[in-house]
Amino acid sequence: MHKKQNVLFLCNDNSVRSQMAEGLLRHMAGDRFESMSAGLEPENEVNPFAIKVMSEIGIDISTQKPKAVDTYLGKTMIHDLMILCDKAQATCPRVWPGTPFQKRYYWPVTDPREMCGSTEEQLAFFREVRDDLKQKIKSWLNENVELPVAS
Repeated sequence: MHKKQNVLFLCNDNSVRSQMAEGLLRHMAGDRFESMSAGLEPENEVNPFAIKVMSEIGIDISTQKPKAVDTYLGKTMIHDLMILCDKAQATCPRVWPGTPFQKRYYWPVTDPREMCGSTEEQLAFFREVRDDLKQKIKSWLNENVELPVAS
């Protein structure tokens, strides 16, 4: 048995996109990867709409908590860094002292909290973001993993 590779999903707030991505990777390939998320300026809690739309596909992220990126800096080997927002892409250093990573990916995903409208319209946008992240992760897994990927 080999050691799991650490994958870090990074966005500014660590309350929606990176939390959903963390839960998706854990569900799809948690036996092969240690899925983590962090934010540059983390919120206090995971967004309730993110929790709801993830539960709709059988993934519980209700116990996940937003974390600051310094939770991992200099403490954890990051094999793959997935940056999910423009702000993190612009401000995240190319090299983190003491935290080498093998690959850095930029997967810009719109923040669904920016969507105005009824509750159902907002939830629909959260679902779109969830499905976009799921497809990105599935494609990444298919390119980087030889074993079958769970749906």
